Amino acid sequence: MASGEIKQVSGNLDNLPVGAVVTPSGRVSAARWPGSLPETPPFAVDELVALDEALIAATEKTHVRFSIYIGDLGSDPLAAATAVLPSVLEPAHAALIAVSPDTKDIVVVSGAQVASRVNDRVAQLGVTAAIASFRGGDLVDGLIAALRVMATAVERS
Repeated sequence: MASGEIKQVSGNLDNLPVGAVVTPSGRVSAARWPGSLPETPPFAVDELVALDEALIAATEKTHVRFSIYIGDLGSDPLAAATAVLPSVLEPAHAALIAVSPDTKDIVVVSGAQVASRVNDRVAQLGVTAAIASFRGGDLVDGLIAALRVMATAVERS
């Protein structure tokens, strides 16, 4: 799960957890799975930085707390994404993009306070923006495209 949370760091940065990077602005961005830390980073450092910056930009632009979940969504992806939503920061003000890479499912769910702004139309725009990159095998670029398109649509609504 990734979110646009900002955490300033100082001191020794050589002992960051696996899957964590320091962005150019000094923030730590980390990929993690619910309940466990990864043994190896799922993405390259530059991909993590780009994804973190896209999350921050979308959140700042819209005042919606965008988050991403990548993992198995089971046989009911919508139910699984809805079950993950309460675990993100400020779930009532959040929009979650959930992706199941193995089954190629992508679902967008939003919290109660932003549901009217991050509606089905906005979710569909995000999914459509992600699909081309996903088909080309680029998960991170697809997620970034979805974040940008959704943030622009939310801002205009």
